[in-house]
Order: sequence, then structure tokens, then C-alpha cells
Amino acid sequence: MRLFAAVLPPPVAVDELAVAVDRLRALPGADELRWTGRPGWHYTLAFMGEVDEGLLPELRGRLARAAHRTPPFPLRIHGGGRFGRRALWAGAAGGLDQLRLLAERADAAARRAGIPMEEHRRYQAHLTLARGRTDTDLRPYVEELEHFEGTRWDVAELALVRSNLPRSGVQGDQPRYETFGSWPLGQ
Repeated sequence: MRLFAAVLPPPVAVDELAVAVDRLRALPGADELRWTGRPGWHYTLAFMGEVDEGLLPELRGRLARAAHRTPPFPLRIHGGGRFGRRALWAGAAGGLDQLRLLAERADAAARRAGIPMEEHRRYQAHLTLARGRTDTDLRPYVEELEHFEGTRWDVAELALVRSNLPRSGVQGDQPRYETFGSWPLGQ
């Protein structure tokens, strides 16, 4: 099964972001992008890819310890950016140091559970909003997101999410995400 550790924004934060994304989708050329849906909005902490079910008990225990060692912290969706000309994202503000630490702990938990992880790189907090099918000038979208300020919330849990890839072959079909486990922070 395909898994990743994540922070899931609360409904109020998702609703606020949806209003901003509706404005982005009205910009010229927006129909050339593949937009992610609300159910897919999350901050990935550690992408694990395909995980053998035999590793799940160890992974769950290690993620629980990572969550326990991390106290709750404030966060809000803030601004945006892009990865090259292919991915548009919303950023984060607030407890970024704590978010990076939680990401490092989730990555370490997966490695110690025996999951082969990609090369470790510095964590960049982002919530993917859209992907380009081809090289796309994403600057107008980033400029529109520049002043977005979401409501602050406290990150209170670490989630393990299962990614179910689309199998229909229908253009625009999106992955489905299901929370496969969650652990409260600081407890």
C-alpha cells in the first residue's frame, strides 16, 4: 500500500483555501492545470511509497513515538509558490521549525521501521494545489496567492495516510486518500 505521513489542515482552513483556489481557477489558462481537490489537501511530512504490510506494526509504533515527542504547534496556510513550471502549492507559516522537526521524525520513523526512503532533503512545507500537464507559467497563480493568510490552528496530530491511485483511466480522476492511523502530538 502507498503511504505517507502528513499534517491535515482542519475544515476551516480548507474552506478558506478553497475560496482562494476558486479565484485561481478563474485565471486565464487555469483549465490547462490539473487541480487537486479538497480531500487531497495536506502537508506531506514523509512520503514512503509502497510499504509492505509486515512493516506496519513497527511503523505505527515509531510514528506514535515521533508524535509523542512533538508538542502541538501553531500553523496556518500562507502564501504560495511553485516547483519549476509544473507544480503550484500553498505554503505555511507559524511553527515551521516544529513542522520541519515533525517531518524529520516521521522520516526517521519510516527508515527505522525498515522502509527504504528516498534521499533525505531539506523539508519544504507545501500543500499541492495544481500540476501542469506541460510546462506552464505559474507566476500569475503564485502572485495571486502571495497575500493569502489563513486562520491559525494548532497542529495536534500526526496522520498516516494511504494513497489510493486512480484506476479508472478517466482523465482528471484523482487519487483518494484515507487516514490509516493518527497519533496525538505531545501525548
